[in-house]
Amino acid sequence: MLQYMQQIPSLYITDSELGGRGVFSSSPIEKGSIIEIAPVLVIPGSERDLLDKTIIHDYYFIWGLQDQQAALILGNGSIYNHSFKPNAEYRPDFEGQTMSFFALMEIEAGQEITVNYNGTPDGKGRFWFHES
Repeated sequence: MLQYMQQIPSLYITDSELGGRGVFSSSPIEKGSIIEIAPVLVIPGSERDLLDKTIIHDYYFIWGLQDQQAALILGNGSIYNHSFKPNAEYRPDFEGQTMSFFALMEIEAGQEITVNYNGTPDGKGRFWFHES
């Protein structure tokens, strides 16, 4: 039984100034808080080439200790937009097949929640899309 239960914020998806849709919170989120624990659909690495020919290409994550698989993050997980100055980070749980999202700073109600797609908040890698 859980000894401590943290309130998870109410999240919503709407149009983003960053492009497409993004994830937003309807209430403030404290620094260090859990934003979401999303289940993961693990996809065999042998199917990644097939994914790259579909719209899923823009939404899946590289997955596994050796980056040998792909994963579709359910919940809001595949909708968070990228920023090189993110206000949240994600942490994979390969064994539990979940992706947890945490606030790196105070996030105001109505503010878009962003992560760095490089996997670390300060990562500077290049992407398949044009970064604005």
